[in-house]
Amino acid sequence: MAQIKTIRLVDDLTGQPADETLEFGVDGKRYEIELSADNAPRLRNVLAEYVAAARRKSVAARPPQWCRAACGRRPRAQPNNMINKLVRTPQWARARGMKVSDRGRIPAGPGRLPRTQRRVS
Repeated sequence: MAQIKTIRLVDDLTGQPADETLEFGVDGKRYEIELSADNAPRLRNVLAEYVAAARRKSVAARPPQWCRAACGRRPRAQPNNMINKLVRTPQWARARGMKVSDRGRIPAGPGRLPRTQRRVS
């Protein structure tokens, strides 16, 4: 069965059909608004004086969505590396004589080892 999905842009000010989506930012927040051919130039004209006086800011690469809240500025390990660590850590613990359940669960002890002994290779 074939489906055709149609996306209609609606002017956020008037409710009429919109012709474009405009993006802008103020106070560190980014905004999008759908506007008709009549309203888009009005927004551009209002902002023109400020845009002319402002300097452009380069946009830094943003961290992935899954990382933004939890990571702060430091990116979290990639999912592949996390899976490798989940598999390798129980093997590492068993090799050092630690008690590890069949499901791979490790007691709280290994986290308290000196950093040099905690490394997973």
